Amino acid sequence: MKNIRALDIDMDFFLSGPCELAAPGKRPPDCEAQPWSEDEVRAFLEHNCALSKTRPIPGAVFETHDMALDYWQARGAFPMHVTHIDAHSDLGIGKPGPAFVLESVITRAPGNRGDIAEYRERKQLDEANYLLFAVAFRWISSLDNVRNPNSRPDMPAFCRGNTLRLESSAGRILPALNHHEPGIPFNVYDDYRTFRADAPYDFATLAISPRYAPRTADFIIDIFHEYIT
Repeated sequence: MKNIRALDIDMDFFLSGPCELAAPGKRPPDCEAQPWSEDEVRAFLEHNCALSKTRPIPGAVFETHDMALDYWQARGAFPMHVTHIDAHSDLGIGKPGPAFVLESVITRAPGNRGDIAEYRERKQLDEANYLLFAVAFRWISSLDNVRNPNSRPDMPAFCRGNTLRLESSAGRILPALNHHEPGIPFNVYDDYRTFRADAPYDFATLAISPRYAPRTADFIIDIFHEYIT
């Protein structure tokens, strides 16, 4: 069976550095970070990510990065390789953090975990931990994390070496809650220039993440649209 490959980009990757999280409904000030030039953005999409304007692939643009879960669920192509290109790991550092996933999601049977609406309603899922949920759902078979050169350290403790494995303290105590989570091959590229896609992607998405990116970066949305259908 073909291994589905997903390209998962956040617009804040293409900034001179991460911005502080703006208040709801606000954008970071333009002076806080500068976007890459159009030529630099295109060079990365084409040379590092193997995208082509002449051969666009299925894709989408959405406002917040957690909407990647909805897009992936609609496609139902699991498990898949994900290349996550972002200034942040989105694996749960900060609020609401990883505790809910580790103690209340992976303790469920694997087939009963993927209720995105429930987790949003309980205010446990957001754009800072959505990727952790995807791992817990067992939607991801391998993961690359390509970081902004000025990304701050935000890798959780369960990211050890080249393997990402989730573990529950409740599962260690109660065998009935331990579903023996698989280890996920995990590669981190602190220097994006060392990353090259080793195969084409089946689809690509871009999250605008407006609270993390100034309006001066919005031209990147139009550029990205040229590479997707």
